[in-house]
Amino acid sequence: MHLVIDILQKSIFISGFVLLLMIIIEYLHVLTFGKWNKGIVKNSFFQILISTILGATPGCAGTFVIVSLYTHNIVPFAALLAAAIASFGDEAFIIFATKPDTGISLLIYLSTISLIVSSLFLFIKIKHRQNKSHQIQIHDEHCCKTSLKISHQLRKITFQRALLLGVLLLLFINTFIFSHDEHGHSHSELSLESIIFILMLFFNVFVIITVPEHFLIEHIWSHVLKNHFIKLFLWTFFTVFLVHIIDNHISLQTFVDQNIWFLLIFAIVIGLLPLSGPHLIFFTLYLEQAIPFSILLANSIVQEGHAGIPLLAEDKRSFVLIKVIKIILALLVSSIMIIFKL
Repeated sequence: MHLVIDILQKSIFISGFVLLLMIIIEYLHVLTFGKWNKGIVKNSFFQILISTILGATPGCAGTFVIVSLYTHNIVPFAALLAAAIASFGDEAFIIFATKPDTGISLLIYLSTISLIVSSLFLFIKIKHRQNKSHQIQIHDEHCCKTSLKISHQLRKITFQRALLLGVLLLLFINTFIFSHDEHGHSHSELSLESIIFILMLFFNVFVIITVPEHFLIEHIWSHVLKNHFIKLFLWTFFTVFLVHIIDNHISLQTFVDQNIWFLLIFAIVIGLLPLSGPHLIFFTLYLEQAIPFSILLANSIVQEGHAGIPLLAEDKRSFVLIKVIKIILALLVSSIMIIFKL
C-alpha cells in the first residue's frame, strides 16, 4: 500500500506539471494560429522551419495543423515530414516536466534530423490526394480573448471553471504541503523547479478565470482534460508501477546489455502506434538508467503521438511513407549511437 501511495503521489505530481504545460501550450496555440498561417506558404525552407517548430512543440496541436495544411495541398510533403520527425507526442509534456535536460536533448536531435532530412525532400515531388471535404479549423484569437472582468466571471462561475480552479488548488496542496522526499521529510525550500511550478500555476489561474466559456469548455475541458490528460495520467501510473515491479524481479541492466538490438526493434515497433501513452515505457526505463539514450531516440523518431491519426484517415499512402522514412532514420541514427556507444 505504501508503494502504491508513493507511485500515485509521483504520478499526480508529474500529471499536474503536465496539465499546467498543456493548458499553457493550448492557450498559446489557439491565440496564435490565426496569425502565423498567413505567411507559411511564402518560402519553402520557412515552411520546413515552421513545421519543425510546430512539430517539436509538446502535444499534438502543431502537428495536427501541418497535417491539415498538407491534406489541403497548402504545404508540401517535406513540411509534413519535418513536423512528423520533430514531434514526439504528448510524452513530450511528461519528459519536459520530469527531466527537462532529456527533453532538450531530444528536441535538439529531432529538430536537427528533421531540418536536414526534410530539406532533401524539397527536391522530391510527392503526389497525394487533396482533401476538399472540410475546411482547415484554425481559430481566431477571439475564442480565447481574455476578459479582465474577473469578478463578473467568478460571480457567474460555471461547474467546469470551478472544478478546474479546484484542481489547481489541489495540485498546489499536493506539491507543497503533502510533498515529501524519499526519507519522509517535507520540502520546505523553494527549488528552481518549485518556482517554475508556482509561476505556471499562477498563469493557469489567470487563463482559467479570464478566458471565455468557448475556450474553457472546448479547449481545456474537452480537449486537454478528456482527450489527453486522463489517458496520460493512467499511462504514467501504469508505466511507473510496471517498471518498479520489473526492476524488483529482474536485472534490467543485464537484460538490456544482452538484448540491445531486440530493444531497438521493439522501440521502433511501438513507435509505429499512432497513440500517446505506450511510448512512456522507454522514457521511464531511461530515467531508471536501464536503457541508453539511443533506444529512447529511436522510439521518439518513429512516433508522433496520435497526431498521425488524422493523416492515416485522410491519406494512408503518405502515412505509410512517413513511417517508412522514420524507421530507416531510427535504425540508422540509433545503430550508429549503439555501435560507437554515443
